[in-house]
Amino acid sequence: MTQTALRKRIAITAASGLILCSLEATGSAAAEIEVLSSVALTSALDQITPSFEQTTGNKLSIGYSVIGDIRKRILDGETADVIILSQPVMEELDKQGKFTSGSITNIAGTTVALAIRAGTPKPDIGTVDALKSTLLAAKSIAYADPAKGGAAGVYFARVVDRLGISDQLKSTTILVPGAQAPELVAKGEVELGIAQTSEIVPVAGAEVLGPLPGEFASTTLFAAGIGATTKVPEVAKSLIQFLTGPVARPVLSAKGFQPG
Repeated sequence: MTQTALRKRIAITAASGLILCSLEATGSAAAEIEVLSSVALTSALDQITPSFEQTTGNKLSIGYSVIGDIRKRILDGETADVIILSQPVMEELDKQGKFTSGSITNIAGTTVALAIRAGTPKPDIGTVDALKSTLLAAKSIAYADPAKGGAAGVYFARVVDRLGISDQLKSTTILVPGAQAPELVAKGEVELGIAQTSEIVPVAGAEVLGPLPGEFASTTLFAAGIGATTKVPEVAKSLIQFLTGPVARPVLSAKGFQPG
């Protein structure tokens, strides 16, 4: 065997050993990451999960609910390795010591918007006055029950109050427990739905009519934090980094989110 061939064989053997060691290290470091997330991120996280798991070897176990519900559960003592909620709620929980220091990171934002059934005429919501007229003319409207704590529902209830049409809309309003408003719109069961844009975009048969206009325009910024009692802080951190990285960003954008 020539000296050159011997050097090549040694190099190949060394590289194989490094790959094997790397695979063994990945296997030994594999973990299951418990995540609690706002339902607004369901479609995006469900698509991102396989890429994260394949890339890292770690597994995600994600529980979804409306923001108000998760907030209450965390204040009552529940926790997770990674928690993803609206920024104001994350800051509130951070003050209660629910996250590891300095771990809160902005992920993405999404607007509160109106949904209509795909292919139907598009009413005008370009101004506050037009929005008011469209809401009053609608045969039915659906949005998340504010009492359940969904961000879009809580916000839209305030909009209706400020428009001074709460009483007029009582007979046409259907309150849903979570992010079901776009689904009702897609099925033709209600005329208008109000939800986060990210909750409308993934629903086949529903279409984003547009964000709330003028002074009522609202973007919900979502942030992620590492639970204070996590046993896998570095793995949890890797998930947050993945969510702000080049693989996740195009998915978030396609699902109706803007960069955080």
